[in-house]
Amino acid sequence: MLVKTFFRVTTAAAVAASIAFPALPASADGTENVYEQVIVPSANSAIKNALDEAQRKRDAQRRQATAPATSLIPGGVAQVPPVSQQPVGAAIGFPTGFGYSADISSAYPYGDIGSYGKGWLMGGIDASLSYAFNPTTRVVASLYQLQHWPYGFNTGQVPVYLAGFRNPVGCADLSGGNKCGPGAGQNLNVRTKDTFGVFMLSKLFLIGGMPGGHVLPIVISPTYVARGGEIGESPNNNDVVPFTFNPPDGPFFTTLATRTAQYKAVAITVPFLKTPKMFGTFTVAPTWLMHTNGVNTKNTMQLPQVLYLEYTPFKDTKIFFEPQSARDYVPTDPYPEHLIAYFLGVSQRVTQYGFVQVVLNSGGPTNLGPPGISSIKCLTALLCAPAIGGLKATQIQLQLGIGSPGYFPL
Repeated sequence: MLVKTFFRVTTAAAVAASIAFPALPASADGTENVYEQVIVPSANSAIKNALDEAQRKRDAQRRQATAPATSLIPGGVAQVPPVSQQPVGAAIGFPTGFGYSADISSAYPYGDIGSYGKGWLMGGIDASLSYAFNPTTRVVASLYQLQHWPYGFNTGQVPVYLAGFRNPVGCADLSGGNKCGPGAGQNLNVRTKDTFGVFMLSKLFLIGGMPGGHVLPIVISPTYVARGGEIGESPNNNDVVPFTFNPPDGPFFTTLATRTAQYKAVAITVPFLKTPKMFGTFTVAPTWLMHTNGVNTKNTMQLPQVLYLEYTPFKDTKIFFEPQSARDYVPTDPYPEHLIAYFLGVSQRVTQYGFVQVVLNSGGPTNLGPPGISSIKCLTALLCAPAIGGLKATQIQLQLGIGSPGYFPL
């Protein structure tokens, strides 16, 4: 009891700290959150229930095999309770009927990111609605938003190119200072809020015949993802901002939605660890871009991979760690970004329908150039656009919500 009380006090302190010291700049590019918030939790819930139900049946069979006779019928045959009857309300996969979850979040930027537009980021919401037709089939529709201010995006001094000139004509100080060249003092409001819509069908398959009477639950989830965004620099409150690729000779874009894309995927989740306190799954999700846009050059199948580890010290408390190799592909990317990211979080149910969750996540691309703005290209003295590199960032996110925070306590 002392340990349990101490842990809950520690959790409350973590929540208080996250309020007192608001969130760091947001995660690398957003796509990795599709797995953390939607795909993996949905599959995990069915796999946990299926494994728990299989364990209950094995325990009942062992009790039956070792139980003494409870009564004798004429002829001296022992009678014991049947074990094939499923307990009332027990789940073997997805809990049938409707499920829901909703929360609100916000963030504040830290680090040397300039001064123009700095302040509280645009707030976000998360919401999910699911319906399970039976314990093996569920549909999920989710919407969530992420606030971004990528660390390093507004820092440093970068070269400025003018159309028709091969060599830089000056340097821009992206911190708002006056340290170099004719571009000195240029600053960019890159506050970003991405909105994701995720639509998914999850199907649970149980493979029997495993050693010791075990079953192997596998969840296959065909998924459609649509994303869009809002950037502070945009005059129309959308994600249309000038950007260029490979200056000084690369194309210059002024009307392209830089954060808008659609994907299709088939996620496959299998368990590899299950104890009363521990749980682990592995997910691989073949993914395709629905169509190319901007500077996209090719559209081959990508293989995001997600490892999920969970520790449940108490019924209403969960600690989880989720490293992953995600893939992202927006119109500013000539090739898919390979994102190495991780999530580390604590969830605490505080009422029957309410929960608090604190998540630390960080990540960045492995196959692109330096994070942030690598240079600026100008068609005229007044019409300039940045060349955008990979985004690397870290975030502490506080979620206050209702429903289930993506897990079912043991």
